[in-house]
Amino acid sequence: MTGATAAARRLPLVGNPYVLARRPLRDGTATAATPRFSDDIWDLTPALLQRHKNALILNFPTLPARFRPAVRELCYALLTCDLPPGERESSPDTIRGYFSALKQFLAWLDQRSVTSLRSLAPADLDAYNDHLLTSGRSPSRQINQRRAVRLLWIYAGKLTSDALTFDPGLLPGWAAAPSSRPGENSTPRIPEQVIAPLLTWALTWINELAGDILAAFEEWRLLHANTQLSRKRRNAPASSDIAGKLEQLLQRYRAEHRPLPGSPGGRPSHAHLAREIGCSHGSFRTRRCQELLANAAAELGVADTAYLRTTITGRLGGEPWITQIPYAEAGHLARLAQAAAWVTIAYLSGMRDSEVKHLRPGCLSVSRAEDGRIYRRRLTSLAFKGEDDPTGVPAAWIVGEPAERAVQILERLQSGRDTYLFAPVPGSAHDLRSHATSAKSTQQTNDDLAAFTDWVNTFCQQHGRPDGIPPVNGQRWKLSTSQFRRTLAWFIARQPGGVIAGSIAYRHHRVQMFEGYAGTSASGFRAEVEAEDAIARGEQLCDLITSHGQHPLTGPAAAEAEARLADLERHVTFDGKVITDPRRLRRIMDRHDPRIYPGQYVTCVYNPDRALCRRVDGADDPSLPDCQPLACRNVALTTGNIDALTRHRTRLEQVLQPGSLIAPYVHHRLEGQLSDITAFLAHHDQRHKDEA
Repeated sequence: MTGATAAARRLPLVGNPYVLARRPLRDGTATAATPRFSDDIWDLTPALLQRHKNALILNFPTLPARFRPAVRELCYALLTCDLPPGERESSPDTIRGYFSALKQFLAWLDQRSVTSLRSLAPADLDAYNDHLLTSGRSPSRQINQRRAVRLLWIYAGKLTSDALTFDPGLLPGWAAAPSSRPGENSTPRIPEQVIAPLLTWALTWINELAGDILAAFEEWRLLHANTQLSRKRRNAPASSDIAGKLEQLLQRYRAEHRPLPGSPGGRPSHAHLAREIGCSHGSFRTRRCQELLANAAAELGVADTAYLRTTITGRLGGEPWITQIPYAEAGHLARLAQAAAWVTIAYLSGMRDSEVKHLRPGCLSVSRAEDGRIYRRRLTSLAFKGEDDPTGVPAAWIVGEPAERAVQILERLQSGRDTYLFAPVPGSAHDLRSHATSAKSTQQTNDDLAAFTDWVNTFCQQHGRPDGIPPVNGQRWKLSTSQFRRTLAWFIARQPGGVIAGSIAYRHHRVQMFEGYAGTSASGFRAEVEAEDAIARGEQLCDLITSHGQHPLTGPAAAEAEARLADLERHVTFDGKVITDPRRLRRIMDRHDPRIYPGQYVTCVYNPDRALCRRVDGADDPSLPDCQPLACRNVALTTGNIDALTRHRTRLEQVLQPGSLIAPYVHHRLEGQLSDITAFLAHHDQRHKDEA
């Protein structure tokens, strides 16, 4: 594309245009309130349609002056979607990332006394590429840096002030650099020793401690409204008869046999007493008030801090979890309750952080049977990933009772406000900021998760409890919102034999989530679970490959299983060793899946032509819940399968011993099952045949 052709397509800069004029804006935002082209700072926040995104600005004065016009024109073209052929629209977040990358590139040019972009030669860009390779930046960040610099050539026809005159992507060094390509999910899953106590403590907060925290927060909110700053903010009138009100308050303290609230230095907290009355603490300087305070302090004593009156009802280990809640801690505890609710909802639903953050009051609906029993709980929010609408599309997730309780707690924290459930806690510093978004950012939630972990471990240390959240490799595990969904997918795919937090069975939860969420989003949770399923199955098949020589398979499909495993072995072995890297194993399973499904009692060697299970959804894989293992010709048996069947036969024999109290119908069914298993084992247990 020539410069003349590109210039002909350039959007004319008529007057001083609004840079977000072609972008959809948040509800209630007028275009007139958005930045113009000549402004030194462009606030992109009105174009952030996901309400948990951090505020974004483009601060042009932070760039070297001689390069500002070119970057300003580039960002304007990106924001107005004035794109060269083949280029795709960029989100405000991406444009802000390009701006940051260009800022670093231009600072590097400034240090080398480069006067313009047009004066750059290929050797200069090769030097910058070498700088990136030795900078210690991650590969993905280096890719973004190169992409941002290359935009100065791709958009050269849109830039009237300055631009690159050649494509840096064609330079040998740039062409040889790693390129961006869709990769596998590299998000680490939360270690089992971390997620189990974390979820347990989150549920403990939701079920045991939240009542106290909510009551304390309600008390704190009323007192906080009477702080000097809050009264000034709402122009509250000055109180009258301060001495009389103080005397009544002190009589209440006497009736409760309660020491006066304390402040540093052991003196009564005039500020807290003033909050209780609804006045300025400077009003206590009169002689009468000073006498009242001195007499009460001498009679009642002074506490070490200002405590709330909330009665503690929550118990941990049979004891109150705290004796009193300090006024200064109530807001922090409310923030931690939000973190506990986030863990509960996100981990037990599979929702992304963006989807959790768009929950609003009234998002929970329940379906009841005729007897009033709740049989389904549904959360409604917005889904963004994989959707065509940037404002999000309505979506639903099926959840359990813990998530319902978490939502109820969040609704009480935001009581009386039409906002998102994960908005900053009312009265907090973030809540009062004029530029704060209406939902917490991902980083704020990550910080809350770290604070929650610290609280748990401090509490356990102070009370000698062994159930804290342990470190990993000597350090606190750095939790992030993206890890929870991946961790849940891993646990569901691996189907652990026990349950976590004493009550949440993963197999049951799988059914719940697949009923709702799995079909909602274009990039749903089902795909993540199936990816983990493939890796888990690959690991199991690798174990079979390494052991089947010593423990050959038996059963109707044993010969076919051996043939398929032999074919897979050629792909999963290298230099005599079996591949164990999950990413490589996933790729191998995608290309060479032998369609073998190890199970507890049998191993399915799937052949749809002779399968007894039937898939009603048309999927081309076995329906394991409908498996008929003792009759199907797709069955192969490992030694582990035979051992599991033998143990089950022993349990049946114990249950059917003479004198057992079992209903006749159940007794008949169990006898039939015992007979079938005994005959099946007699026919296929090669070890017993060898012993005979």
